[in-house]
Amino acid sequence: MKELTLRQVEVIRAVMMTGTIQGAAKLLNVSAPGISRLVKHTEESLGIRLFERKAGLFLPSTEATAIFEMVHQVHRQMENLNTAVASLRKGEDVRLSFASAPSIAQFIAARAIRDIRKRFPDLFIDLNILKIEETADYLLLERGEFVIMSSAVGNSALQSIPLAQGRLVAIVPDDHPLASRKTISVHDLARENLVGVDPGDPYGATLARPFEAAGLHPTYAMRGRFAQTVVSLVRHGLGVAVIDEFSVAEVYMPGVTRRPLAERADVTAWVVTKRGRLLSSFAEAAIERFRREPTNAISRTDWDPPRGGGAA
Repeated sequence: MKELTLRQVEVIRAVMMTGTIQGAAKLLNVSAPGISRLVKHTEESLGIRLFERKAGLFLPSTEATAIFEMVHQVHRQMENLNTAVASLRKGEDVRLSFASAPSIAQFIAARAIRDIRKRFPDLFIDLNILKIEETADYLLLERGEFVIMSSAVGNSALQSIPLAQGRLVAIVPDDHPLASRKTISVHDLARENLVGVDPGDPYGATLARPFEAAGLHPTYAMRGRFAQTVVSLVRHGLGVAVIDEFSVAEVYMPGVTRRPLAERADVTAWVVTKRGRLLSSFAEAAIERFRREPTNAISRTDWDPPRGGGAA
């Protein structure tokens, strides 16, 4: 005896519900001859008469009553399954936890999350802001699935994969004399009140790299711990800085003028995960969104127009 397929269950139920081959065909949006052939084939395969034919109607046979009850149950379970799949596609009752460095979180993460929510409107997102030294505990204790960092993490239990490439740029207050230039050299910045991050910090070391490459040893008038602090200090006229362009990847940055560095220096954003952990499909989709967003954000960020009429 041949086993019933889900398609046969679907057709049997449609005939039960409508009482005719034509009605079942209309319900399933298929041809009536196809329904008739499948019903006949199913009865022959099972060796059971499923329907009584009376006056053009298909009525459930007495001996198949138990089968029809099971058909209803199977159909309800399929409806429940389809409902669960539809909910999963939207992210309903699902939690996505990940973390980001502050430099990525302010603009890049917000735009990436906006697009993730468009794709999964019911997905609950738990975004944490971490320092690089907090990354290992966060991932190894599985508090989240991945972390976006501005530096790779040196831990054999973790893997760091390049996510996006950007540049270091100069930022100065809008009314600063250097704001009139098209590009700014680290030699010019080194003569100003320099705001930065401790070079002993991996992020601070990245920001100090173009100075060191030029043979300079920057002396900071003040230092902050995070990129947002550096940007805020510059905005309030307290100095000038080198910063990664992810941290200022916004169309409007009032109070701050951004300029390319004369000495080009690249910076890489990294996605860090626990080695061997299988990521959810939501995490994979989020990482792919993060992979595209830095490039999109940077392309949308026009360089600020020159201030005043200073030399280029």
